[in-house]
Amino acid sequence: MNKFTGYIRRCVDDYKMISEGDVIAVGVSGGKDSLALLCALANLRRYYPKRFELQALTVDMGNGVDYSPIAALCNELEVPYTVKETEIGKIIFDYRNEKNPCALCAKMRRGALHDMMNEMGINKIALGHHFDDAVETFMLSLFYEGRISCFQPVTYMSRAQVTQIRPMLYVGEGTIRSLAERYKLPVSKSFCPMDGESKREEVKVLIRDLSKQYPDLKSKIFGAMQRLPLDGWEPAEYTRCNPYSQRKKEKNL
Repeated sequence: MNKFTGYIRRCVDDYKMISEGDVIAVGVSGGKDSLALLCALANLRRYYPKRFELQALTVDMGNGVDYSPIAALCNELEVPYTVKETEIGKIIFDYRNEKNPCALCAKMRRGALHDMMNEMGINKIALGHHFDDAVETFMLSLFYEGRISCFQPVTYMSRAQVTQIRPMLYVGEGTIRSLAERYKLPVSKSFCPMDGESKREEVKVLIRDLSKQYPDLKSKIFGAMQRLPLDGWEPAEYTRCNPYSQRKKEKNL
């Protein structure tokens, strides 16, 4: 956990994600990514020089997920946990029967999270997007929109007055999966009808196949994103590098 948290801290420092006195909400979906992020930030909170507080927030999609194991984990980590019940799942798949539901689903979940934060007086949220998510999003924008684009490590949402941070950008999905298994995190089964059938899944498979021939493909794409640099992607000068390549050398993925 300390090694995993070290990568989180490095990303936080490179992009100046945390300020003294921050109250940071962690958007907990029940998947391995958000749970690993919650654990790492709870660990980082113990010794990070800038003091900050954590809150865990969940948007219940109305799919019958049992969040009591996550509540138990939050109690163990001494992180307050709040669940907001919604019918987003029913609205998208039953009432509206959306053919391309992913964008609307993300928008509605994001809106519900921002509403929770505004009600609780929290203006910063940590999201569980990781290294592979960033590379896949870059490729999705290129293939399907014809744009050189990706979400930013730090994003200020002016309409909601919320700052989004993504502290796991230096961590690959394989590392997260291993950590979740090692610490037996209470990962919830996905009830999303689109799970494994989205455009993102297509790009994930494509990148995986290409990586067999070009093993450093993801590392090179990520490095290019930092060197372009995409808006908001240029890290602090003193640590500019590609940490994913270094971790591969350490054989921890």
